[in-house]
Amino acid sequence: MAKDNYKIYIKQIEAISKVANLITSGLYLEELLRLVVQVTAEIMNSNISSLMLLDPEKKELVVRATQSISEAYNKKPNLKLGEGIAGEVAQGNKAIYVLDIKKDKRYLNQDIAKKESLCSLASVPLAVKGRVIGVLNCYTSKKHKFTKHETDLLTALANQAAIAIENAELDLRARSAEEALATRKVIERAKDILSQEANISSSEAFRLIQRQSMDTRKSMREIAEAVILAKDIKVKGAK
Repeated sequence: MAKDNYKIYIKQIEAISKVANLITSGLYLEELLRLVVQVTAEIMNSNISSLMLLDPEKKELVVRATQSISEAYNKKPNLKLGEGIAGEVAQGNKAIYVLDIKKDKRYLNQDIAKKESLCSLASVPLAVKGRVIGVLNCYTSKKHKFTKHETDLLTALANQAAIAIENAELDLRARSAEEALATRKVIERAKDILSQEANISSSEAFRLIQRQSMDTRKSMREIAEAVILAKDIKVKGAK
């Protein structure tokens, strides 16, 4: 028995290490979220594990990753802050453990709970420096009283996951900003080319690119790149 406990302990340490390594993994956000729920479900022997992220503008929790194959669960509606168990967890930045969600009025999706045989729930906040960014949920198919060791493990997983998610989102925003800058430079160059070749103003050249983008249903960057390519071909042909 002691040997079995040792194996479980090692497995749990490995799980925390795996999630901790995600902090500097460079994975895209969606891949990272899927990996977090997979590790959580495996280590907790969870029937369904899901990760909800907070949309700060709408103040809603959105299911972003789950290893569940249940279409009903995966498509369940967003939760407002303070709404339902997960909403309460996010609002209060405090974990909630429920022995039987089918008997808890705070759980709003009773039909899904019955259909998917969901019983006990551990719902833990994902927070970075006290700021909640989401919630990690773990369900069991039978009544299960989560032990202190299990709640400590889930908290450790959630803390590591929150930092990894925050880093991935910051990286995504940085990449988006770089892409936006690169697009702006391409459009500016195309505007200059059109302005000189068609003898029109810069603003007219911009509107021309914009109209072509709408007419062809292509991005303004694609149109701008086509203008630049045509100019390069013309210059090379003249040599």
